[in-house]
Amino acid sequence: MLSLLRDLRNLRRAIGLPAAERPASLALRHVDCGSCNGCEHELTLVSGPTVDMARYGLGIVASPRHADVLLVTGPVTTRMRAALLTAYEAMPEPRRVAALGDCALGCDVHGTASEIAGRVEDVLPVDLRIPGCPPTPDAIAAALIGLIDGTAGA
Repeated sequence: MLSLLRDLRNLRRAIGLPAAERPASLALRHVDCGSCNGCEHELTLVSGPTVDMARYGLGIVASPRHADVLLVTGPVTTRMRAALLTAYEAMPEPRRVAALGDCALGCDVHGTASEIAGRVEDVLPVDLRIPGCPPTPDAIAAALIGLIDGTAGA
């Protein structure tokens, strides 16, 4: 494991990634409410060695009880609405919600109208909107880092 971390550090230096200078961090809880998985693929790339969200203090946690931000992808389906609300209620205060991707924002949603509860904003208060279909890993990272810095615009 230590050799892997050393190799990652050397790779960061070789490609010229700047060191993170942020003391703060955010714990993210991801909830897929009915997406096509495009945003999930891009979110996976955010945690890869190119962007490496951990160096900026961003990490994904398994429980909403440990989360600072609820990161929601996809339109909210009728079957996921209750689960989304349960995850939100389990979060400690202050609760923040980020809508990731055009589907979560209500743009060009595909599906049966009777199965879709609506965009994330129709169910929860949204603090951060990350548009794109899907958004690039750099756009996702920049928006989430903006929450840490206090520069994120809704």
